[in-house]
Formats: sequence, structure tokens, C-alpha cells
Amino acid sequence: MASEAFEEIVDTFEFLEDWEDRYRHVIEMGKAMEPLSEAFKVPATKVDGCASQVWLMADVEGEGREAIYHFKGDSDAMIVKGLIAVLRALYDGLTVVEVLETDAGAQLARLGLDEHLSSQRSNGLRAMVERIRTQAAGVAEGV
Repeated sequence: MASEAFEEIVDTFEFLEDWEDRYRHVIEMGKAMEPLSEAFKVPATKVDGCASQVWLMADVEGEGREAIYHFKGDSDAMIVKGLIAVLRALYDGLTVVEVLETDAGAQLARLGLDEHLSSQRSNGLRAMVERIRTQAAGVAEGV
């Protein structure tokens, strides 16, 4: 399952054959995101396991399994901010159950990210996905 916004990124990546162009596109996506307010850059929203500073903040509409998951995020590294934009395209607007059913690894592999990110960036990306999944699971379970 992938959102229309994520499918657009897949299509763009297919058009951009050179990895450097894809890398620039991810960075531009990050630059286009609204920055997270400094008030939300706190330990509770900070993602551990990332080489860069990363903050993710859930913004959920509704309750329980049908709640709609949205999130905001930011980073001090441009490529990581772009990766947050990719994750927003993948997850934003899904129900929390759909978030949990989404195979992020398989979807991100469609972009070739697994082959072109450093191990530190890959670990950070996995940490962001895990944070998103944990947030969605908490809402689904009514926690």
C-alpha cells in the first residue's frame, strides 16, 4: 500500500535515472517542508538512533484503529529532512492500521534508498519508521 504522494516520488525517481539527481530531489523535498517549530524540538519528539538531530511529532485525527495519522518532522541535516518528506508521503493521511500494515522497507526499496544511503542514514531511517509505527500502534491500541 502506498499513497498517491509516494507513488509520485516513485514515478519521479524512475524519470531521474542518475542517483545524484534523485539525491538532489530528496533534498529539495526537505527544503519544501515547513520547519517544525522550535517549541516542538524537545526530547519527547527527538528520534534516537539517528546520526543527525531528528524530531517527529504525531498529529492524529480521531481515535482508535480508524484514526488518521499525520506527522510533522524536522532535522538539522538536509538529506534527513528530505527523508522525513519521503516518509510523510508514505504515511501521512493513512489510518493508523494502514500505517502498521505498510511495509516501509519494501516501499522505500522501490526508490533504491536501501542501496544508496550510508549505514548511519539507513539506521536513522529505520529509527524514524519505528517511531512512526510505535506512535500509530499506540493510537490503534487506545494508549
